[in-house]
Amino acid sequence: MAGGPVTSETLPGLRCEIDDLDAQIVRLLAARLQVVERVVQVKQRDGLPANIPERVEEVVAAARHRAEAEGVPPDLAELLWRDLVSWTIAYEDRHLAIEGNDGL
Repeated sequence: MAGGPVTSETLPGLRCEIDDLDAQIVRLLAARLQVVERVVQVKQRDGLPANIPERVEEVVAAARHRAEAEGVPPDLAELLWRDLVSWTIAYEDRHLAIEGNDGL
Protein backbone atom coordinates (compact mmCIF):
# COMPACT_ATOMS: atom_id res chain seq x y z
CA MET A 1 0.00 0.00 0.00
CA ALA A 2 1.52 3.27 -1.11
CA GLY A 3 2.44 5.63 1.68
CA GLY A 4 1.91 3.02 4.40
CA PRO A 5 4.55 1.69 6.72
CA VAL A 6 6.82 -1.05 5.41
CA THR A 7 6.40 -3.97 7.78
CA SER A 8 6.47 -7.70 7.35
CA GLU A 9 2.66 -7.57 7.24
CA THR A 10 2.73 -5.77 3.89
CA LEU A 11 3.79 -7.00 0.48
CA PRO A 12 6.63 -4.41 0.33
CA GLY A 13 7.78 -5.51 3.78
CA LEU A 14 7.76 -9.16 2.81
CA ARG A 15 9.59 -8.33 -0.40
CA CYS A 16 12.26 -6.56 1.65
CA GLU A 17 12.65 -9.68 3.79
CA ILE A 18 13.03 -11.80 0.66
CA ASP A 19 15.55 -9.33 -0.79
CA ASP A 20 17.59 -9.53 2.44
CA LEU A 21 17.54 -13.31 2.32
CA ASP A 22 18.53 -13.27 -1.36
CA ALA A 23 21.50 -11.04 -0.49
CA GLN A 24 22.56 -13.55 2.17
CA ILE A 25 22.27 -16.39 -0.33
CA VAL A 26 24.45 -14.51 -2.83
CA ARG A 27 27.08 -13.91 -0.11
CA LEU A 28 27.05 -17.63 0.67
CA LEU A 29 27.37 -18.46 -3.04
CA ALA A 30 30.39 -16.15 -3.23
CA ALA A 31 31.97 -17.93 -0.26
CA ARG A 32 31.18 -21.31 -1.85
CA LEU A 33 32.80 -20.22 -5.11
CA GLN A 34 35.96 -19.21 -3.25
CA VAL A 35 36.19 -22.76 -1.90
CA VAL A 36 35.51 -24.15 -5.40
CA GLU A 37 38.52 -22.15 -6.65
CA ARG A 38 40.67 -24.00 -4.09
CA VAL A 39 39.07 -27.31 -5.10
CA VAL A 40 40.13 -26.64 -8.70
CA GLN A 41 43.73 -26.22 -7.54
CA VAL A 42 43.65 -29.50 -5.60
CA LYS A 43 42.01 -31.39 -8.46
CA GLN A 44 44.58 -29.98 -10.89
CA ARG A 45 47.43 -30.94 -8.56
CA ASP A 46 46.06 -34.44 -7.95
CA GLY A 47 44.89 -35.11 -11.52
CA LEU A 48 41.24 -35.47 -10.53
CA PRO A 49 38.28 -34.79 -12.82
CA ALA A 50 35.74 -32.07 -12.17
CA ASN A 51 32.88 -34.58 -12.02
CA ILE A 52 33.08 -37.19 -9.29
CA PRO A 53 29.63 -38.81 -9.45
CA GLU A 54 29.78 -40.35 -5.97
CA ARG A 55 30.45 -36.93 -4.48
CA VAL A 56 27.59 -35.38 -6.46
CA GLU A 57 25.18 -37.91 -4.99
CA GLU A 58 26.55 -37.32 -1.46
CA VAL A 59 26.04 -33.56 -1.81
CA VAL A 60 22.50 -33.94 -3.17
CA ALA A 61 21.54 -36.45 -0.49
CA ALA A 62 22.89 -34.15 2.23
CA ALA A 63 20.95 -31.20 0.79
CA ARG A 64 17.75 -33.27 0.75
CA HIS A 65 18.32 -34.37 4.35
CA ARG A 66 19.05 -30.83 5.58
CA ALA A 67 16.06 -29.47 3.69
CA GLU A 68 13.73 -32.02 5.20
CA ALA A 69 15.07 -31.25 8.69
CA GLU A 70 14.34 -27.54 8.09
CA GLY A 71 10.85 -28.09 6.71
CA VAL A 72 11.87 -27.39 3.11
CA PRO A 73 10.56 -29.74 0.42
CA PRO A 74 13.46 -32.13 -0.33
CA ASP A 75 12.57 -32.11 -4.03
CA LEU A 76 13.15 -28.34 -4.12
CA ALA A 77 16.55 -28.76 -2.47
CA GLU A 78 17.49 -31.53 -4.89
CA LEU A 79 16.49 -29.44 -7.89
CA LEU A 80 18.51 -26.45 -6.71
CA TRP A 81 21.55 -28.47 -5.66
CA ARG A 82 21.68 -30.50 -8.87
CA ASP A 83 21.69 -27.23 -10.83
CA LEU A 84 24.30 -25.73 -8.51
CA VAL A 85 26.52 -28.80 -8.72
CA SER A 86 26.10 -29.04 -12.50
CA TRP A 87 27.13 -25.40 -12.88
CA THR A 88 30.08 -25.98 -10.53
CA ILE A 89 31.28 -29.02 -12.48
CA ALA A 90 31.17 -27.05 -15.73
CA TYR A 91 33.06 -24.19 -14.03
CA GLU A 92 35.69 -26.60 -12.71
CA ASP A 93 35.99 -28.26 -16.14
CA ARG A 94 36.67 -24.90 -17.79
CA HIS A 95 39.27 -23.94 -15.19
CA LEU A 96 40.94 -27.35 -15.15
CA ALA A 97 41.27 -27.13 -18.95
CA ILE A 98 42.74 -23.62 -18.76
CA GLU A 99 45.18 -24.50 -16.00
CA GLY A 100 46.05 -27.77 -17.74
CA ASN A 101 47.13 -25.78 -20.80
CA ASP A 102 49.38 -23.41 -18.83
CA GLY A 103 52.32 -25.75 -19.16
CA LEU A 104 52.00 -26.05 -22.96
